[in-house]
Amino acid sequence: MIVAGESSGDAHAASLVNALRIASPGRELEFFGATGPLLRAAGVDSVIQSDDLSILGLLEIGRALPKFWRAFKTLKQSAIERKPQAVILVDWPDFNLRLARSLHRRGLRVIYYISPQLWAWRSYRARNIRRDVDLLLSILPFEKDWYADRGIDHVEFVGHPLAGEVGTRYDRAEFCRQMRLDSRLPIISLLPGSRRKEVERILPPMLEAAALISARRPEVQFVIVVAPSRSSDEVRDITRAQRTTPLPLPSCLHIVSGRSREALAAADVAAVASGTATLEAALLETPMVIVYKESGINWHTLGRLITTEHYGLVNLVAGERIVTELMQNDLNGELLAAELMLLLDNRRNQTLRNRLHDVAHQLGEGGASRRAAERILDFVRT
Repeated sequence: MIVAGESSGDAHAASLVNALRIASPGRELEFFGATGPLLRAAGVDSVIQSDDLSILGLLEIGRALPKFWRAFKTLKQSAIERKPQAVILVDWPDFNLRLARSLHRRGLRVIYYISPQLWAWRSYRARNIRRDVDLLLSILPFEKDWYADRGIDHVEFVGHPLAGEVGTRYDRAEFCRQMRLDSRLPIISLLPGSRRKEVERILPPMLEAAALISARRPEVQFVIVVAPSRSSDEVRDITRAQRTTPLPLPSCLHIVSGRSREALAAADVAAVASGTATLEAALLETPMVIVYKESGINWHTLGRLITTEHYGLVNLVAGERIVTELMQNDLNGELLAAELMLLLDNRRNQTLRNRLHDVAHQLGEGGASRRAAERILDFVRT
């Protein structure tokens, strides 16, 4: 049984399923559970479709609670009836930790792939990992020690699934040719997030920063990167609304969909919404500013629970603040423009590229899905 909720978890889970099949030649493995489109494409029997359960925020969760409860009961009943050799839970901690407790109490063996970020907030949940999870597969290098400090030793670091996998289909020159950009001039890529509310909150200050930069350096070119789960029309609507403000937007402002990694790799600098995309930028060694903006109620309610010194995954892996973070009230056009302008300086830019190279090395050398699959198969055989 495999359970993944959000789009990133669906992608990592699908890679894991494919790796499990490759690692088991001559054996027919059956998978069922909570699936997104990639897990379904990988041949997983969909007990529930988790596409419409990917939400963010207290109000959204409150409205969707009946839907989550129905999904929970359906998955629980399916596990009891089908008795899988192992239950693999992928990220999605608010749902999966509860499912782990319920299924583990019924004698099912539980593997958790991609550790909940307990080191960031709600660390008390470590006791749930100790009690309800038989094997935890970590993708961030510092997590194993974090758990060991709390007396939890059934944790293995397998590397980040993106390590060794983040590449581009073509280089900066080809990207510029396709986008009608001048490869000799600076490029700033703007990645406002993958959820609708994120884009609505984060893109406007990004556009304000672009306008401020363009007023001082009109040669700078801008690319807005649309996440796979969002549409270009959403971004165009926000951009059109921004054009009504007194500060004119850059004349060179392109919207690109389906080429996020190419846009990141081609960029001299990027502004990236906190999340997986920041690790993609790090693996491509693209200097960035990490940004995020939540609703006031979510930030003041949930933000207070965050206990780490840094928000960005890049800085957490580095163990220090190597990338500037502009969170919530600090995310405005003036501050973001100033930070991006600093990174356009050649010396600063190269220094950060070197630091990001070190972070990329810490994330592993590739093959995380294969290593996770091998460890799962070893576990199932015991």
